[in-house]
Amino acid sequence: MKTTLDIDDALLVRAKAFAARGRTSLTAMIEDGLRLRLRAPPRRPPGKGIALTVFRGTGGLVRGVNPRSNRSLFDAADDT
Repeated sequence: MKTTLDIDDALLVRAKAFAARGRTSLTAMIEDGLRLRLRAPPRRPPGKGIALTVFRGTGGLVRGVNPRSNRSLFDAADDT
């Protein structure tokens, strides 16, 4: 099927050069790109949050561990 597309001039120049280097046609390259895009999993719409798991532990912090110190946290992690 034939169709007409409006493509940015600079993008078209790059696409034609890319197709020529790959010894393929612009049509074949566009078809491959469309197949890849249609096969890819759908993207999350912008603004949609990700559900994060929250651990609601009891008992508070471990004695002697300063939560503001990376070194203290790393040392405590090494002890487990």
